[in-house]
Amino acid sequence: MDEVRRRPPKHIVRKDHDGEVLNSFSHGHHLPPLKPSDYSLPLSLYLANALVFSLFFSVAYFLLHRWREKIRKSTPLHIVTFPEIAALICLVASVIYLLGFFGIGFVHSFSRASTDSWDVEEYDDDNIIIKEDTRPTGACAAPSLDCSLSLPTKIHAPIVSTTTTSTLSDDDEQIIKSVVSGSIPSYSLESKLGNCKRAALIRRETLQRMSGRSLEGLPLDGFDYESILGQCCEMAIGYVQIPVGIAGPLLLDGKEYTVPMATTEGCLVASANRGCKAIYASGGATSVLLRDGMTRAPVVRSSRFARLQSVQCAIAGKNLYMRFSCSTGDAMGMNMVSKAVQNVIDYLQNDFPDMDVIGLTGNFCADKKAAAVNWIEGRGKSVVCEAIIKEEVVKKVLKTNVAALVELNMIKNLTGSAVAGSLGGFNAHASNMVTAVYIATGQDPAQNVESSHCITMMEAVNDGKDLHISVSMPSIELGTVGGGTQLASQSACLNLLGVKGASKDSPGSNSRLLATIVAGSVLAGELSLMSAIAAEQLVNSHMKYNRSAKDVSKITF
Repeated sequence: MDEVRRRPPKHIVRKDHDGEVLNSFSHGHHLPPLKPSDYSLPLSLYLANALVFSLFFSVAYFLLHRWREKIRKSTPLHIVTFPEIAALICLVASVIYLLGFFGIGFVHSFSRASTDSWDVEEYDDDNIIIKEDTRPTGACAAPSLDCSLSLPTKIHAPIVSTTTTSTLSDDDEQIIKSVVSGSIPSYSLESKLGNCKRAALIRRETLQRMSGRSLEGLPLDGFDYESILGQCCEMAIGYVQIPVGIAGPLLLDGKEYTVPMATTEGCLVASANRGCKAIYASGGATSVLLRDGMTRAPVVRSSRFARLQSVQCAIAGKNLYMRFSCSTGDAMGMNMVSKAVQNVIDYLQNDFPDMDVIGLTGNFCADKKAAAVNWIEGRGKSVVCEAIIKEEVVKKVLKTNVAALVELNMIKNLTGSAVAGSLGGFNAHASNMVTAVYIATGQDPAQNVESSHCITMMEAVNDGKDLHISVSMPSIELGTVGGGTQLASQSACLNLLGVKGASKDSPGSNSRLLATIVAGSVLAGELSLMSAIAAEQLVNSHMKYNRSAKDVSKITF
């Protein structure tokens, strides 16, 4: 094939009142269509444009450099030398040339588009025929090939409506009135109606009428309310949409993982992704799981505990706090351990009749609270993850140097956290990564408190050239079964990581692997954020990626 033909432009052909096609050329309304070769520029013009562009940037850089030197030496700017005068003349000449060449073309194309639009609107729609040349030519004539050009079909992504599309029936109206009057409790709608979505719709409408506030923007449709009944959420009225991004691949223990992160904080996924890139380029990270045990600590009261000294406990006056630690397989295990501890308490009461059970949990666990006992003894999974980042990766990918990172980690993460009296917070932003992965995979977001306990260490290795970074996280609390892990979206994210459900071959291995992935994600996040701070890029990146383009002042509620 000697030449690839362009699709001929469309021609507008006029008809007279008798239906005869008027000759465009004889009536003088249209010029002949241009050939494809007419659109190309001669080679000399390309070279001229390249020369002028080079001249423009060269003299601009020269003048900026000269003015910077004058400012530094306090030399008046109006005093110019002969090279500076020549540079100014060249700058003005190149600007005039570029404006003349590209500016005229832009105005011409704009005016031609305006003229064409007026030509179309001038005539009646019935007298305009859009005529296309669809005859196959050249290689396109072959029956086995389809070389015709066609406009791409616009594909519309499915949109989840943020408003209620369900209509209320007369029966629904009667139930709403009963809920408003108090004759039907709102919490009993699911059991009375036998339809969880209908119950959510009625409860939602009742709330709007009673509060006088609209819930528009909170989606109702597109969610399986049956899946949360009795285990994830009560008295549902809708669901909140949280975007899920991916960071990776995270090369951890020789395997690659694409980490899902649910967050509304701009820059977070991008930062984690850069950290994953640096880890990958340096050969990957390694992890080790030190402990695996969920805890529950009941509190009882008595004056005789001599026989219980073999049990790890803490005594405060007459109060005894017993801390049980159990392996819970692939489940996070709070309910499992609570049930087991209750059985132990019942057994102990037979031997100690005067023992009063104050509470199944006495906060010595400690659950959903920053506590030294979790920081020291651990809770859930205790993981250490480390990597050696090569010098060239630190410079090219992270845009900083090893010495700056080591110094910043010492002053910020270690000394600064100590000055603040931090408990388990000797890191840059471990909670950011933990929470994002937790929400995406169906974990309890409130357990981010102790799960984010982390100390980040950095030191120069290999004669000070490379960076050794590690994160030690003693209390990562998570599971791959139970709770929110069974919901469709969260289950899909677990499946992406290869840890969906319980492991049949090795019980508990899925949850342990997920814990190491969380630690690896924290390692990537720490590496990237600390580098951004060391390179003074933090504010600029957040201004670029974490700022809404909407005019908040015009949003009404």
